[in-house]
Amino acid sequence: MLKIETLLSATRSFLVFFFRFPVKAGKNRFTNYAQGLYKFPVFRGSRMLRRLSVIFFLLFNISACSSVGVPTGPEAYSIIPAPAKDDIYDDYKIGPLDALKITVFQEPDLSLEEVPVNASGTILFPLIGKVEAAGKTSSELADDIARRLGDRFLVNPQVSLIVAESASQKVTVEGSVKTPGVYPIEGQTTLLTAMALAQGPTQTAHLDEIVIFRRIDDKTFGAAFDLSAIRRGTQEDPEIRGGDIVVVGHSFLKGAFRDFLTTAPLLTSLFIQISR
Repeated sequence: MLKIETLLSATRSFLVFFFRFPVKAGKNRFTNYAQGLYKFPVFRGSRMLRRLSVIFFLLFNISACSSVGVPTGPEAYSIIPAPAKDDIYDDYKIGPLDALKITVFQEPDLSLEEVPVNASGTILFPLIGKVEAAGKTSSELADDIARRLGDRFLVNPQVSLIVAESASQKVTVEGSVKTPGVYPIEGQTTLLTAMALAQGPTQTAHLDEIVIFRRIDDKTFGAAFDLSAIRRGTQEDPEIRGGDIVVVGHSFLKGAFRDFLTTAPLLTSLFIQISR
C-alpha cells in the first residue's frame, strides 16, 4: 500500500482538474466536481469515486473553515490598528523577564551589570529594595531609582539605565513563511516588517489570511489581514507589538497545484490501489 501522505497529496492535486467544471445555478462547487467525475469512464460504478468524493468533501470543508470567526476588514483594524501617521514612537517600555544594566555615577557598589526583571515586573535594587519596573521607560525607572536613593542615602545621585536584553519585545511568526521563529523587534514594527524578519511567505502561502493574535487585558484577540492589499497600498499596514503572534495561512489551491506537479507520475498507480 502507498503511504497515507502520498494519498492525501495526490488527492489534493487531483482537485485541480475539476476547476474546469463551471458551478451551475443551485449547486455548490463540490457537487459539480463530484458529478464531473462521472465524465471519466474509469470512475463509473467504482468504489474509487465514492472514496474520492468523501475525501474531496472533507478537504473542501476543512479549507473553508480555516478562517471562520476571525475578524477582517475594519473590524480587524479596530482590534489591531495601523500606527497613527502623526504618532512618534514611544520609548521602549520595560517588561517582565527583561535584563537591565544600571549605573550610579561614582558608586561602583550600586552599579550593576545585569538586573533581572522578574515575572511580576519588579526588580530588587541595593538599599531601596523592590522597585516597580514593568511599564516604565528606561529614563522613568532611572529617575525613580535616583529619587529613592536621594531620599535617604545619597546626595543628588546620577543614575543611568539601559535595557541589556529584552524578553518582552519579540514577535512570533509561524505558518507558511520561509523561516518561522521568534524574532526581537525594535522601535515601531508593522506586519510587513515581521514578514521580512521571517524571510517572507512561501509560494503556497494564503496572502489574504494573515492572522495576528494579541493579548489585550488578559484576553487573546485575533484579526485577519490581506498582505497582498497591504503591499499594493490599498490597505494599511497594522502595527506589531511585543508578544504578538503572526500566523500565515496555507493556500489549499496553491498547495494542490504544487503537489500535482510532484505527484503526477504516481497518480495512475495510486488510483489502482484505491480501487482495490
